[in-house]
Amino acid sequence: MTGLDRRPAAATDATLPRGPLAGFAAGSLGMGVWVTVPGLLLLYFLTDVLAVDPWLAGIALLLPKVADVVLHPWVGHRADVEQTRRGDRRRLLLVGCALPLAFAALFAVPGGLTGAPAAAWVAVFFVVGNLLFAAYQVPYLATPADLRIGYDERTRLMAFRMVVLTLGILVSGLLAPLLTGGDTATRSGYQRMGLVLAVGMLVAMLVGVAGISRLRGSAADPTAVGHGGWRALRTALRDRQFRWLVAAYLAMSTTTHLVLAGVPYYAEYELRATGLTTVLVAAFVAPALLVTPAWLMVARRVGKQRALLGAQGAFALGSLVLAVGRPAGLPVLIGAVAVLGVAFAGMQLLPFSMLPDVIRAAPATTGAGTYTGVWTATEATGAALGPYAYALCLTVGGFVASTAGESPVQPDAALAAVRYGFGLLPAVAMLAAVLLQRRYTLDATARTTS
Repeated sequence: MTGLDRRPAAATDATLPRGPLAGFAAGSLGMGVWVTVPGLLLLYFLTDVLAVDPWLAGIALLLPKVADVVLHPWVGHRADVEQTRRGDRRRLLLVGCALPLAFAALFAVPGGLTGAPAAAWVAVFFVVGNLLFAAYQVPYLATPADLRIGYDERTRLMAFRMVVLTLGILVSGLLAPLLTGGDTATRSGYQRMGLVLAVGMLVAMLVGVAGISRLRGSAADPTAVGHGGWRALRTALRDRQFRWLVAAYLAMSTTTHLVLAGVPYYAEYELRATGLTTVLVAAFVAPALLVTPAWLMVARRVGKQRALLGAQGAFALGSLVLAVGRPAGLPVLIGAVAVLGVAFAGMQLLPFSMLPDVIRAAPATTGAGTYTGVWTATEATGAALGPYAYALCLTVGGFVASTAGESPVQPDAALAAVRYGFGLLPAVAMLAAVLLQRRYTLDATARTTS
């Protein structure tokens, strides 16, 4: 480390205007669709519509995300090159706006494909979509580190993003199952859903590009020059604070995506009502619209680190309630999901506002794109590991795959796997996140110095 903030202290006191803040946050509306819908429906789409065995479906979702481990840091390097040469990262953002095309194609599996060929189709377009998502997400998340703002203002910036991201997650999470046909979902329903949501994604992402330009125009830090390459990547990976923050976030990302992947199964096989998928998604996501300002206040009062540990602990406790299943009663289970939603809001806001703290404390030779490239690769890995872990639970339980319209009888072990995979496994994974997060020690210094 070269000190907490490698830029002059006087350059970190800007207050961002609300208009550009709202424009920046709008980009997360489109990103929220990509973050949510594949995680929520893709595993179910493969196993219960395309007749793909759970183990193969898990691999089809995991392998594209493994590619992200390489792709995202490379995109981060390109983002830093763009910052150095052009003074911004706008071109990469515009390339990323092609993401809606890949999203639509992901669910437009040709009618004759089932089983392994269908899994291959999904895997290919998942790789393409993840690369385009990285092209948008990496420069997008590098923005807070490029601005003349301090510790609390970074949290405020990410709070705006979190509210809009939550709106995107909520709207897409509620609309997607309805657009597919709900209880009678079909291939054509999934295709319709992909097209409708892709249009909304494109509009939101373009507004986000304009918002970033306005923010940079009002508070850009001229000393925030990006330096990428393998040397910068090694520097980032050797950053102890960054490593612990990333490791904890990997556990959090894996856990939340595991829960999202398990929602349709838990609703259908544990609660015995497919229509409750929408209710559970709403209970998980909607609280964030209300509690994000509260998390902002808590972070200002006790610091981001302590607030995040509280969110992680609440998530683990709520998950244990879900492991009880039907005997706990539907109101209690929906309440437990709401607790997960409150914790989820904190786990989205706080780590993302801690990331620019780490970047600003890093050696000046390392660009923000390099750090965010590794960060988004970690997030993508968690997005793959979560559904894959749930798919493994189903496989161990002997879950029977089917095509749309079929209702095979599931063995008792498969039903137990649905329940424990949705409740007990997330609690264990979140406990690991708590242990990792406690090793991060930058927050106290960042709070008092920045």
